[in-house]
Amino acid sequence: MNKRYAFDQKEIENINNRFGEDFYGKVTRDIELYADRWALTSFQFIPSYSANLVLKCYSESFGNVVLKIGNPSSREIVTEFNTLSQYNGRRFCKVFESDLENGIILEECIQPGTPLRDENSLEKRLSVFSSLYNGLHITPAKAELYPTYIEWVSRITEYMSKRLDCKKLYVHMKKAKEICLSVSSLYSQKMLLHGDFHHDNILLGQDGEYCIIDPKGVTGDPVFDVPRFILNEFGDEITTDLYKKINDIIVILEKKLDIPHDILKQCLYVETALGMCWGVEDGATPEEYQTFLKNVEFAEAIMIS
Repeated sequence: MNKRYAFDQKEIENINNRFGEDFYGKVTRDIELYADRWALTSFQFIPSYSANLVLKCYSESFGNVVLKIGNPSSREIVTEFNTLSQYNGRRFCKVFESDLENGIILEECIQPGTPLRDENSLEKRLSVFSSLYNGLHITPAKAELYPTYIEWVSRITEYMSKRLDCKKLYVHMKKAKEICLSVSSLYSQKMLLHGDFHHDNILLGQDGEYCIIDPKGVTGDPVFDVPRFILNEFGDEITTDLYKKINDIIVILEKKLDIPHDILKQCLYVETALGMCWGVEDGATPEEYQTFLKNVEFAEAIMIS
C-alpha cells in the first residue's frame, strides 16, 4: 500500500491554523521518513488537532500502532514518552519507538479502542475509572523531567493576570491557586500523574479491559488526577439535574478512592478553573468566555455546598 497519507484541503487548513504552515511541511516529511524507518503502512489520520498530530498505521514489527508527530520544542512529547516508558504497559498503552529530538513517538494502538465516554452506564464509568486509578500512581524515576501540578496552576494564573478581557476568570484562577496550595499542604506526595485522566483517554482493549492513553506527564499528589474525570461528566447545560449528578459522583468516588468529598470538590474547582483558563490561552473566542465562567461558577457552587 502507498505509504503516504494524502491530507485533504480541509485537513491541511486545520493543521495550518492549529500548528502553522511550517508544521504541515514537517508532518509530510515525517510520514515519509518514519514510514521507511519503522516499516509503517496503511496510514489513517485522526483529526483531533490537540497537542500532537496523530495517525493510526500498521507496523511490520508491532502491528497496529499510533504515530504521534509533535513540536520538537514542546515538553509534552518528552513527558508523554517518559511516562509511558516508566509504566511499560502497566494499565497504559505501550510505547515502541521514539525520536524525541524530532517530536516523534510510536505507540500501541488500542483495539477496538472504544472510549469510556461511549459507556452509557454512569456506574460502569465510575467503576472503570476507579479500578484504573487505585494503585496506579508511581514515583517518577526522574522527577526533574516533569512539570509539577502546582507549576501548571501557577503559570496559568500568571498568564491570566495579564488578560484584561477575562478579569472574572482571573479572579477564579487566583482563588483556585490558593486552594491548590492549601490542598497540596495536606496531600503532598510527588507521584507521576496522568494529567488528563478522562473518558476519551480510557479505551477498551481486545481483552475486554480498559487501557489508558495520552498521559501529559506531570508530578503531584494523586488527588489531582481525579477532577478531570469529574469535569468531563459536566453537560452542555448547567442544570439542577447536573448539580445532583456531580454531587452523586463525588459521593461515590469518596468511597471508591478513599478521598474526602471536600477535597474532591476543591480539586474539581481548581481543575475546572485551570481547564477553562487553558481554553482562553488556546485562543477561545470572547463568546466562549461566558461558558467558561459558568462552568467555573458551577464548580465553585459544588465546592461550597
